[in-house]
Amino acid sequence: MFRNVILVAMAILTMVSCAAKKEKSSELSIVPQPNGVEQQNGFFTVSEKTAFVVPESKKLREAAELINMRFKNAAGFELNVSAEKPAKNFIAIELNEAAAKGDEGYSLTVNNQGATIVASTERGAFYGLMTVLQLLPAELESNTLVNDVEWYMPHVTIDDEPRFVWRGMHLDVCRHFVPVEFIKKQLDVMALFKMNTLHWHLTEDQGWRIEIKKYPKLTVEGATRIEGEGHEYGGFYTQEEVKEIVAYAQKRFINVVPEIELPGHALGALTAYPHLSCTGGPFEVRNIWGVEADVYCAGKEEAFEFLEDVIDEVVALFPYKYFHIGGDECPKDRWKTCPDCQRRMRKEGLADEHELQSYFIKRIEKVLLAHDRIMVGWDEILEGGLAGSAVVMSWRGEEGGITAAEQGHDVVMTPGNWVYLDHYQGSSKVEPVAIGGHTTLEESYGYDPVPAALSPEKAKHVLGTQGNVWSEYMYTSDLFEYFIYPRIIALAEVGWTQTANKSFDSFVKRMDKQFVRLDEHGINYHIPLPEGPVNVMAFTDKATLEFTTTRPVKMVYTLDGSVPNADSNEYTQPLTFTENATVKIRSVLNTGRMSDVRTIQVEKQDLLPAAEVQTKGSGLKMKLAQGTFVRVDDLKKADKWAESVVKNADFKGMFSYKKPSAAIITGYLEIPEDGVYEFATDVDQFFIGDKLLINNDGEVKRHSRNNSTIALSKGKHAIKIVFLNNIIGGWPQSWNGPVVRFKKQGDEKFTTANGEVYSY
Repeated sequence: MFRNVILVAMAILTMVSCAAKKEKSSELSIVPQPNGVEQQNGFFTVSEKTAFVVPESKKLREAAELINMRFKNAAGFELNVSAEKPAKNFIAIELNEAAAKGDEGYSLTVNNQGATIVASTERGAFYGLMTVLQLLPAELESNTLVNDVEWYMPHVTIDDEPRFVWRGMHLDVCRHFVPVEFIKKQLDVMALFKMNTLHWHLTEDQGWRIEIKKYPKLTVEGATRIEGEGHEYGGFYTQEEVKEIVAYAQKRFINVVPEIELPGHALGALTAYPHLSCTGGPFEVRNIWGVEADVYCAGKEEAFEFLEDVIDEVVALFPYKYFHIGGDECPKDRWKTCPDCQRRMRKEGLADEHELQSYFIKRIEKVLLAHDRIMVGWDEILEGGLAGSAVVMSWRGEEGGITAAEQGHDVVMTPGNWVYLDHYQGSSKVEPVAIGGHTTLEESYGYDPVPAALSPEKAKHVLGTQGNVWSEYMYTSDLFEYFIYPRIIALAEVGWTQTANKSFDSFVKRMDKQFVRLDEHGINYHIPLPEGPVNVMAFTDKATLEFTTTRPVKMVYTLDGSVPNADSNEYTQPLTFTENATVKIRSVLNTGRMSDVRTIQVEKQDLLPAAEVQTKGSGLKMKLAQGTFVRVDDLKKADKWAESVVKNADFKGMFSYKKPSAAIITGYLEIPEDGVYEFATDVDQFFIGDKLLINNDGEVKRHSRNNSTIALSKGKHAIKIVFLNNIIGGWPQSWNGPVVRFKKQGDEKFTTANGEVYSY
């Protein structure tokens, strides 16, 4: 009897276990989309008995270790690696130079017997393995044991090779630094999506990030800046850490291209060694974004000797054939007044400072050629004549790349409108602060790196493209990933898949399983946020809230103050209110992963009466205190205020980030007619009457993010502006000034408040 009970219990457990297993899906979700694929009926299941047939190749054995690590972590077993192929139940790699698959091509066949990858090269075989990973359930990327998953692959025949040889990601670690483990994490994901180039931006005005043993002050003095908020910020990679990252990338068949900026963007180096400049300094590492006027002196031999020494050490760390020298955004101001630079120009017969830059670049080219390296530079290296062996990265549109390709130079197309991953992915009113621009996932996916203006013969010079990650506003590792993903994966498909085989709708659908993989890697990818209404929606009669997203995605909301979940009310049509309400809304992916929550306060208001006041004239009153005030609460520390009237409310030239201060500005704003008005401003606080309408306190105020609405009667309304002339997150408030804009609800354009509407 007892034995029967045990048997019944075991049967029930087996049934539950089988029921818990997911049904097999024959749907292919490979990214990038293979260029030749045929699917057949059936599945091949991988188990601990499956043989892993790998040629006697160090690189492929290392790749096999990466695959087995996944099986060990997620499935709880490892495949038996051998050189002998059994009759069935195998994953086999076959290297065959006669297969003519190209350097990165492969074929893959999955049938009842097993999975066979055929490639001409180790690199091609590795990409075949990456496709095998994507044929298996996404849970294989888990770092912990996953129960009740059957490790199967659909039967399929794939014949595949990439469209472009340069499929990369640029990573700026100078504005904001990231640790070694973060870079390794990105390399893991890049490899999964068959990306092959990491362009590592290592030196800048805002910091020098690589150890150079001959010049230790580069990382002692040049790697650390004092932020506007008052704290130190820095970090650098030792040469051992660089070797570790390069080796990690090589195991994943990713080439690492270092970038050592010259002749501009050099303030990190000049802070440490000011004699390399035109003026001799002293300097400080730049703590605001933008371009610094002080650059390497083109007239001093010491500058070239320094750069030659740096290059000597850097090329020893990076074995790949390409070396990026920057060459962009080099102001010529110092060169124009520098006796050494002018002497150099006369000696070399150079017509202007643009030709002097070309001279500088060509001298560095010779250094790199001596190291058997090919120079890469941003498209400004075209100025004054292009160095003979140079590869051009075209970032200011496509024109530079077209010009270089027509001259017979290889190019990497990186125009900002499509591949700059520091751009907004959605509305600046709801997304984290960014440098500007607007590049959606669909826009990145839709980019074609071959400009229509190039003939087929010249188009052969287009090596490919990359996603550029400039990190001014990426203050944390999570923010880096939020901006990078999933747009970098769209660009991976741009680089790999032939145009005829691409489809954005298909890509979005295939990304559902890829999001699961990204979840397993702990990637903080972007999910489109509900856009439309501002955070405070005032109304007098009724309010209608309409939400959109940058790509089709489900939105859910609540009206009871609770946080929405996947089962909350689905947003399908505009919401209308006649009474006060709190709307909480977020997006939810098909995987169940959800975006952050947006909270919109819907407020029924009476028109705020205008002030009955006789003003003296056009302008505003201002109280000014000198000193650094980071938060509004810091104003308690101000012990001396200077009072004045700013006639016509003209604040131009009154504030400079070099002289931090705080201002409290008061007066009246003329509202032209009754209505509900939306206000936008980057000041720290903006009051109408006694109401704090907009509060930006403590935020980076690059773009207005806290617009608000209020019901106002026609006439004059008392206003107060709290303006902290400081630097937060590298952005100087003085660059915007105490500007307030407003518009009547329903109007398209904002009006900038000025002396015509301000009075005191």
